[in-house]
Amino acid sequence: MNFDRLRAFQDRLTEWRIPGNDCMVTKDHEPVYRYMSGWADSEAGRAMQGDELYYFWSASKVITTSLGLRLHESGLFTMNDPLSEYMPEFRDMTVRTWVDGKEEITPAKNPIHVGQLFNMTAGFDYNFGTHAVDEVRKATGGRCPTREIARALAKSPLCFEPGEHWQYSLCHDVLGAFIEVVAGKKLRDFAKEVLFDPLGMTDTTYNLPDPEKMARMAVQYEYRDAENKCVRTNNTCGHILGPDYDSGGAGVVSTCEDYMKFADTVANNGLSRDGYRYLSPASIALWRTNTLGERQRASFNWPQLSGYGYGYGVRTMIAPTECGSLSPVGEFGWGGAAGAWVILDPQNRLALVYTQHMLNNQEPYISPRLRNILYACV
Repeated sequence: MNFDRLRAFQDRLTEWRIPGNDCMVTKDHEPVYRYMSGWADSEAGRAMQGDELYYFWSASKVITTSLGLRLHESGLFTMNDPLSEYMPEFRDMTVRTWVDGKEEITPAKNPIHVGQLFNMTAGFDYNFGTHAVDEVRKATGGRCPTREIARALAKSPLCFEPGEHWQYSLCHDVLGAFIEVVAGKKLRDFAKEVLFDPLGMTDTTYNLPDPEKMARMAVQYEYRDAENKCVRTNNTCGHILGPDYDSGGAGVVSTCEDYMKFADTVANNGLSRDGYRYLSPASIALWRTNTLGERQRASFNWPQLSGYGYGYGVRTMIAPTECGSLSPVGEFGWGGAAGAWVILDPQNRLALVYTQHMLNNQEPYISPRLRNILYACV
């Protein structure tokens, strides 16, 4: 294995427009690559050290769906169960349609099934800015308990009949609330009990970590196309609605090294380096099996996802020749709005975790190249 090209690519990114990045690769539970480039705080001249915390944004979804699969393989639900059996507020849903330019709200013909939360076909949108959510903010003094937010989301019409399309949405936030119901405890507590503590992920949380750890947060930037430069943000994640809200879709804060403890376990078919069985190989196989039919996959059309289908909450490679992918069928993972990108490959027991902290993250450019360089290196 020779990682010179991966190192050169990271340097090229920081010379281009990414303030700083960190990347780790493991194979067969062994760390085979780690390199940092650029700045954790470019204005202060603080170079990347490797212990920086990041908002992982939507890379949280990989952890959340894995927690759901942990409950699934314990027999606590099936993917075909109606969601309303566990969360009654989702029993009588409506659907927003447009007829001759007029909005119509009609009763949904089909129930939401639990599996549709996993694979983003339940019909939700990605909108927290509703009157019902605002009412929860006011009633709870901004604390926003996860279950209360889910009840508020149930009051909005769906965008389409459950199962009809794929749409990136708050499905995994609702899944986080579902996990709380089934596990009988907060999402953060369940994750700590079955994942974070057993794997020694001491720097990983849903919601914000202790204040002393926040000092290690890498500055979050945003790339502004019109100005052709990065600007500092206020270092917040808008999906962490309040101190009691655990966003299944975007709430994880972690470090590159801590997240890798999870990624390496997944890449080794659910078994940690220390012998802890987090998920069964059967669950890993199900997770990365494409769930989208031809009609649904037509909506799954982001340029960086060419060649991929969508499993139970993760992209999964199904057609390498569609995009010139050097990764095998079944390579899977996801990324985040500030640029985190995760590659999981149980066939080769290979994992990559790449972190940066810049919104408008240049993912369509970075992620396909990162993937192909990785496989050329190994």
